Amino acid sequence: MRKYVVVILALIFIASAVIIAYAGHERVIPWESSRGHYDVMPLPDGGDLRHHIAGHSDYKTWKMWPGKGELYKGKEPHGSLLTTYVNDRALKSIDKMKGMANNSIIVKENYAPNAKLMAVTVMYKVKGYNPEGGDWFWAKYSPDMTEIMAQGKVSDCLGCHSTVKNNDYVFAGPVK
Repeated sequence: MRKYVVVILALIFIASAVIIAYAGHERVIPWESSRGHYDVMPLPDGGDLRHHIAGHSDYKTWKMWPGKGELYKGKEPHGSLLTTYVNDRALKSIDKMKGMANNSIIVKENYAPNAKLMAVTVMYKVKGYNPEGGDWFWAKYSPDMTEIMAQGKVSDCLGCHSTVKNNDYVFAGPVK
């Protein structure tokens, strides 16, 4: 009889440990499982993205959008003058003309007519983040990058960029 009690208690202990381990396990969000290593690409979050583009990987060291230089003519709402940077993944996507690949980042500096920086806007492609919006995460920062002015599934961004849905929501140039 004592042997059965020990076996039952052992099974209860093991079952409890399994339940506790499973309950404490962090569930993987779809866009996280497709991102690769957490320390390589940011989460779809304004603060994490800012840390990535302004700290971990300074976007000003990236290539500019092919065929565009500094302070090219832009239009509202982004500004009269623009400078657009792309990470390596986005640059390769532009070359392939098959749409933007997962983890593509486009950073646009938005300038007033007098060449004063007014804001920095970012498009970040995150597989599974927003299928209805081309999987784009949008962010807008103050000129010094200290304030997150907008982030996420921004309706103004989505409303305008959906007019170029056939070009993967990108205005800067052809990607498809």
